[in-house]
Amino acid sequence: MADEMVLSPDIEFIKGVRAAGGDTVKRCYQCATCGVVCPISPEDKPFPRKEMIMAQLGMKDALLASPDIWYCHNCNDCSKYCPRGARPGDVLGALRQMFIKEYSVPKFMGSIVTNPALTIVALAIPLIIFLVVLGITGHLHIPEGRIVYSHFFPILYVEAIFIPLVGLAGIAYIVSLRRYWNTLKRVNGTEYRMNFGDAFVETILEFLGHGKFTKCEANRDRRTAHLLVFYGFVALFIVTCWLTFYDYVMGKESPIPLSDPMKWLANMGALSLLLGILLVIANRTKAKGINTKSSGFDWTFAIIILLLAITGILTEVIRLAGIRTLAYPMYLVHLMFVFYTIVYFPYSKLAHMGYRALAITHYKMTGKDIK
Repeated sequence: MADEMVLSPDIEFIKGVRAAGGDTVKRCYQCATCGVVCPISPEDKPFPRKEMIMAQLGMKDALLASPDIWYCHNCNDCSKYCPRGARPGDVLGALRQMFIKEYSVPKFMGSIVTNPALTIVALAIPLIIFLVVLGITGHLHIPEGRIVYSHFFPILYVEAIFIPLVGLAGIAYIVSLRRYWNTLKRVNGTEYRMNFGDAFVETILEFLGHGKFTKCEANRDRRTAHLLVFYGFVALFIVTCWLTFYDYVMGKESPIPLSDPMKWLANMGALSLLLGILLVIANRTKAKGINTKSSGFDWTFAIIILLLAITGILTEVIRLAGIRTLAYPMYLVHLMFVFYTIVYFPYSKLAHMGYRALAITHYKMTGKDIK
């Protein structure tokens, strides 16, 4: 005789899933088509079928402990073949948004950044901080002479703002990831076939090539766009670290000349990021015979990254053109999008990198990973 289970549906959670883009969740009638067509779903406990019924029943705790919602790469093969138009891929996307919000530390930051309606608030926070710092230090004006952004917003002040806040965000993110990992072990068992170190290295190597995307049918071309965005960020991160070395060790003042290899890498990274995010947007807008739609959370992230790339490129172009009255305001706007991207990292769509890495690592450790 099967064990009895008492369910206490979280009605507010169901409403949240529907509001986040999973409005079709109630259409699912458990035909299991989604679990059959998914190329990376394990045979013993296939998804997203069980996630659909758990979302319908408001089983919040079970969903927040599931590695499956992160193992899913949102290729939307399931949505393409769903006979009821329940859009399982979109429902899992909504669950990931709810997950980021629930695991956020502090939670109010997750409530702000995951809510598209509050994006203007999220952007206003860094802008106000910048203006206050510039006003207090007497830099709230357009400097005369050659355009040098550090003459307008000294590097010391930029670092005084970013380093503590990025550090706090990093600590908060690690706390969130640790909570998730402990939940994974508690709920999904610890009978491992591989140790964490080996599994994690395999996961990182898989990330570098985005191998899971090659298994998708309906959205296979997403791989190119994601790789361009991913390596664009990698290149820009390397440049940022190297410029710090230039500034403090070699005493080189920005801007560095166009002949410098780091400038080449910076421009290639910016172009890669721009092209990648444009491909992401194009991929979401073109018809592919899939019943799906991007959520406001997804669109907010795409637009922020697009504006980050555009304003970054414009800061260089306008500086080279010598237009002082536009260069410094553009630099300030660019810093605002930089702040959003790196300080809000644990609460934005970029947070998926850590959660997905842990979910895939857990899959590998338990032997469920699809090669």
